[in-house]
Amino acid sequence: MQLVKSRIADGKVLRLLEQYLKAGVMDSLKGWQPTKEGTPQGAVISPLLANLYLTPLDQQMASKGWAMVRYADDFVVCAQTEAEAKAALEQIAAWVLAAGLKLHPTKTRIVNAAAKGGFDFLGYHFEQYTPQGGKKWPRDKSQFKLRENLRAKLRRSRPGGVKQIISEVNRTLRGWYGYFKWSQPTAMQRVDEWTRERIRHILRRRHKRRGMVRGRERTEYPISWFAEQGLFSLKAAQAQWLQSLTGTH
Repeated sequence: MQLVKSRIADGKVLRLLEQYLKAGVMDSLKGWQPTKEGTPQGAVISPLLANLYLTPLDQQMASKGWAMVRYADDFVVCAQTEAEAKAALEQIAAWVLAAGLKLHPTKTRIVNAAAKGGFDFLGYHFEQYTPQGGKKWPRDKSQFKLRENLRAKLRRSRPGGVKQIISEVNRTLRGWYGYFKWSQPTAMQRVDEWTRERIRHILRRRHKRRGMVRGRERTEYPISWFAEQGLFSLKAAQAQWLQSLTGTH
């Protein structure tokens, strides 16, 4: 609040922020829990306050010549060598301690981004990065969440026509694509294939056929059929978007 007051003098705004900080959190198992310190996790104001509180850390990293990419309290610091990375981590640890914070014990680590294994950041997995670029795709947790969301809409016994099903699925696919369209094309293709297969499962059941989807359903409902029904294709959307970036047609 001292940092906020150094920028804002409006008493009503300050009281509103204090109410956010003291509002507590609702735990599904424990019920309402008071906020004793920090900002309530998930509160709409938390990212903004985190940005304000961590601005001095941004400035310190910039003054040392280290590239820092941060969103709220999640960040990556890029260094040229392992020695520089260790030096950066030492300075970050010291700043965090002085600021009354703690680094995450397992997420905080030094990674060779050019080696196999890479790292996760803001829903993406980054691997084998070089000055010329590298590869990135949705991390495993992001892909799992998408499929869980789609499964709820693509139950084999669900009612509704194909157009209705596709309309519901498209809303989820478009939102997910909007964030992950920077991924490797193979990641988009896997989502497309998985979604089509789930819809084929629904159609197979409606034909009173038992077992898993077979070649018959893939012949009856090819990719072109799904396009005619209006199913959003992540792969096709990404290809068109990439063409617009390069100016080729």
